[in-house]
Formats: sequence, structure tokens, C-alpha cells
Amino acid sequence: MTIDVSILISGVSLLVAGIVAIVSIRRGNSSVDKQEASQITTLIVKLENIAEGVNEIKADMRSMRNDVQELRDRMVIVEQSTKSAHHRLDTIVNKERSDTND
Repeated sequence: MTIDVSILISGVSLLVAGIVAIVSIRRGNSSVDKQEASQITTLIVKLENIAEGVNEIKADMRSMRNDVQELRDRMVIVEQSTKSAHHRLDTIVNKERSDTND
């Protein structure tokens, strides 16, 4: 039983082609995995940056809320002072009117 040389070369070529195909597929999958990992890493970094920005905005909002509360408190004091000054002015004007009428 002799094997023809052309059949032997074809079989070996087929075997080598199969091995090369398997290696290429694995190498391709590896590069795809690397690209996906790179993209996922980029997305994670961007999400972290967004989270930091949101936290900064929250801190700014808290600060603004405190500032607005302080301004409200000061406004109440100013309104009370204005009301008191207006009452004193009314008293002075009424006193002057009564002095000029006498």
C-alpha cells in the first residue's frame, strides 16, 4: 500500500492550512478582545469623569442653597429694619405736622 506523493502533500497542506486558520482566528479574537477591553476602559474612565462632575455640581448646589438661605435670613433682618425705620419716619412726619398745625 503506497501513498501517492501528491495525496500526501495535499494532506499535509490541508493540515497546515487548518493550523494556520486556527491560529489566525485565535489571534483575531485576541485583538478583538484587546480592542473591546480598551473601549470598555475608555468608557469606564469617561463615566468616572462624569460622576466626578456630578459630585462637583451637587457640592456647588449645596453651597448655593446655603448662600440663598443666608440671603433670606439677611433679607428678613433688612425688612424688619426698614419697617422700623419707616415707623420712626412716620412718627417724625406726624410730629412735624402737628407742630406746624399748632
